[in-house]
Amino acid sequence: MKISTKGRYAMRVMVDLALHNTGDWIRLQDIADRQGISEKYLEAIVKNLVTANLLEGKRGKNGGYRLLREPAVYTVWDILSVTETGELAPVACLEEGAADCPKKDVCPTIAMWRDFGNMERDYFSKITIQDLVDRAAAAAAAENATTGEEADRFLSQLSAGL
Repeated sequence: MKISTKGRYAMRVMVDLALHNTGDWIRLQDIADRQGISEKYLEAIVKNLVTANLLEGKRGKNGGYRLLREPAVYTVWDILSVTETGELAPVACLEEGAADCPKKDVCPTIAMWRDFGNMERDYFSKITIQDLVDRAAAAAAAENATTGEEADRFLSQLSAGL
């Protein structure tokens, strides 16, 4: 599985919202600026997250986005399963909606691929947004960061690897 840019950026948006979670609406432009991502590109991503009930959005002058639940409730799998639709399977024959493979009953590797896909799902289901926030905070503390700006820089560096 290769996580798309869309999936990686969705993770960064969710972690950013969790880090700046005051209950107030957070402008998409602020997220885009902190993350160094085009606001236009993020619009499509947050639209999917809102549709999937992972975020709520509010239009207008005082609008923005915020988490619907506590960061500890969201798993990485929750987010990737929205952004990587049908592409999370390790092989094409296991993708959602794939045509039946004529060799599925005799394929010597299908069980291995299915197990591998299950391991990926299990792994990403154990990591929450709160875990990623905690890792960002630990990285910031390790570097003796003392300002929110420095913490945002560390978050950007951390999430760039997602």
